[in-house]
Amino acid sequence: MALLRRFNTVRSLYQTLEMHQSSSFLSISYSSGFSNVSQFYGQGVTSCLYKTQTNALPWTCRNTLTLRSTMAAELLIFLNDKKSLSTQAPTQTRKVGAQISMTSPGFVYEPYALREPIPFWKRYFTRTGWRQTKEDIKSELKSAYAIAKLRKTGYSKQKFYKEAVELYKEISTLVANGDKTSLRKAVTENMFSALKNEIKQRESIWSKVYWELVEPIVKIRTLRARLIGVDKNDLNKAFIQLTLEFLTKEKFEAYDSKGAVVAGDKTKEVLVRSIWVFEKSLFHSGAHWRLCGRIKV
Repeated sequence: MALLRRFNTVRSLYQTLEMHQSSSFLSISYSSGFSNVSQFYGQGVTSCLYKTQTNALPWTCRNTLTLRSTMAAELLIFLNDKKSLSTQAPTQTRKVGAQISMTSPGFVYEPYALREPIPFWKRYFTRTGWRQTKEDIKSELKSAYAIAKLRKTGYSKQKFYKEAVELYKEISTLVANGDKTSLRKAVTENMFSALKNEIKQRESIWSKVYWELVEPIVKIRTLRARLIGVDKNDLNKAFIQLTLEFLTKEKFEAYDSKGAVVAGDKTKEVLVRSIWVFEKSLFHSGAHWRLCGRIKV
């Protein structure tokens, strides 16, 4: 009897998800070679990808939307789970005249983590599987809500992907060249500090590096979207973070002070999988996307 009740509960959860996916509010198409946010059943990681222990860059040393009444549950999920920056997290601020302007939350909210796939029987008929299914559905609804809010600002997936690829190329090139001045404009304050340390570490061993992105890139997809509220009384005052997966072919070569090659080979293409988190303010005029974090692969 208990098993039957558990099965009915899981079936109801999936019916809820299907209802949300069929509505215009949650209809997010990531076709044409691009995938949607992470699949419920997880995905394998290709073993031939270029990786580093610290998930550092390869060269380092180590239409207005109407909220339907049926979407109330999703809205409650977001409201209950969003962080209030004034009470729960340190923020990055900048003085502007006599006022203080928040430039970034200063952290990655709910960092993406790849989940191992579980068998069908375990997902449906065990407490662990039911719990993971519930969390997967909840995560999907949060991402859908965040994307819906972003679309109100004129967001276009295809346009953003082009911008994200340019940022990936620009930031990687600046780090390779050690250009800290230009790098500061493309990343958040915390990310700038981390990249600056990577550049310093690399320069202590390698005198110069060569890096090149082979275009077009192999694949790009959105893994997760999250909103971080600033004012609980005004849902429009929020930052949004989009976690993207890049699958690229890159060329890399490192040199010592005499110009001799000490690592890499720029004549060979290396397949690289990277997960970057981009952030943008939804309430600052002229706000632009910046890199705020990288997820270890």
